[in-house]
Amino acid sequence: MTYDLPSAKTIAILEESLPHFTNQYTYQEKAAKSEAKGFKKPVQILVDHAHGDYLHDIDGNKYIDFQNGWATNPLGNTHPEVVDAVAAAHKKIGFHWEHAHRTPLAKKIAEISPKGELTRVNFEVSGTEAAESAAHLALAYKGRSHIITFSGSFHGCALGTKLISGFSGDTKRHLAGMMGTFITAPYPFSTDIPAGMTEDQYTDYCLWYLENHIPGSIAPEDEIAAIMVEPGLAEGGNWIPNTKFIQGIRKLCDEKGWLMIVDEVLTGVGRTGKMWGIDHYDVVPDILVFGKNLSGGVEALAGIAAKDEILGKCPNHVSGSTFAGTPAGCAAAMKTLEVIERDNLIDHANHLGEIANAKIAELEKYDVVKQARGLGLLLGIQFTDPSSEHENYMIAREVRSQMLKMGVWAICDHEETIRMYPALNMDEATLIEGLDIVEKAILKVMETGVTEGDYPAYPTGVAGF
Repeated sequence: MTYDLPSAKTIAILEESLPHFTNQYTYQEKAAKSEAKGFKKPVQILVDHAHGDYLHDIDGNKYIDFQNGWATNPLGNTHPEVVDAVAAAHKKIGFHWEHAHRTPLAKKIAEISPKGELTRVNFEVSGTEAAESAAHLALAYKGRSHIITFSGSFHGCALGTKLISGFSGDTKRHLAGMMGTFITAPYPFSTDIPAGMTEDQYTDYCLWYLENHIPGSIAPEDEIAAIMVEPGLAEGGNWIPNTKFIQGIRKLCDEKGWLMIVDEVLTGVGRTGKMWGIDHYDVVPDILVFGKNLSGGVEALAGIAAKDEILGKCPNHVSGSTFAGTPAGCAAAMKTLEVIERDNLIDHANHLGEIANAKIAELEKYDVVKQARGLGLLLGIQFTDPSSEHENYMIAREVRSQMLKMGVWAICDHEETIRMYPALNMDEATLIEGLDIVEKAILKVMETGVTEGDYPAYPTGVAGF
């Protein structure tokens, strides 16, 4: 089975959208340059409907869903119990700020927080807002001026989170006057390690940089409020930090009086085979950022959880918005957590993760695969062009397009790494079928080479190219 993509129907809709969304003229200029090089339009689809492990596009084609609503649907697409809980809340309350769902959810989050030690909660709408809330809380509580974050990190794309993130220098264009608060430190990536260092040596260097270089050359130690880290560098390429690094951050924060913030928007609520990604490291943070998976992919809800003394008395921390902690969002989260516990889905996700990580590790035998890595169902396959003829990301997006044509949806996002986020309750046979297709797509690209190159995707429609 191979789908003919992108379909004429999809292209017609995307063309119709160009005058109404962003960067039409930039898209047309880049497309013309790519066509002149001989590249063709990348594969794009438009979703018509989705349920469980699958989605269907507007042409009726069916796909195994490894994209998972950008890692937002832990129970698969449109889980009926979550949909019903959201509908009931909408019908009964609609929207009001004060409602009876907030407190039970806050208590539940405190209960499931790392070792039950983060007992206070503040709700937000999105992970972006929650990351900004966590940063401001740390600055306000400590009364200091700086927060350390990491290269490759992604905490959102609003004004504040563009400054916090180390994902790309391009996101900080024209923001030089606002960049003083956040300090970007090196992250211990497991490939392309500089200066011939081993991974262990590079981890030591990254910790040395935090402990010595930043206080010695960038900002006074007593002006640093916190270190903010993802326990799985997700948007940056699904990098998995080692135990030495995460425990080293905790130790350093304790010694220097800094707070430790973990951003679990993408790694939390079972994604890594434990409730929280940080649970793999026997570390309790001071502040935890949550979102995405928590509300089942049906209604927006995010927020922060923090230790009692931090969020219990910090009047200078003000955060929230009109739709933070809506009745439907809280109902969705409570139902999602209920299903995860009732159906033992974290154990199931851990089992699926063992299968998936073993299968993707086998793909390293192909010379276009630089590294396969994962933790639970946080899965990444990093690609390279052995001929050095093309940029590495072009191989990745080519594989991702072949996967779509063969019936599997995943994320490339102009990175070297294809990222996959299967639902925690995905059927084991479906997972294996999807991963087998990934291998077939790799073999196809090794045969046909790069055809899409740097041809841009339409600036509307399905993301992840």
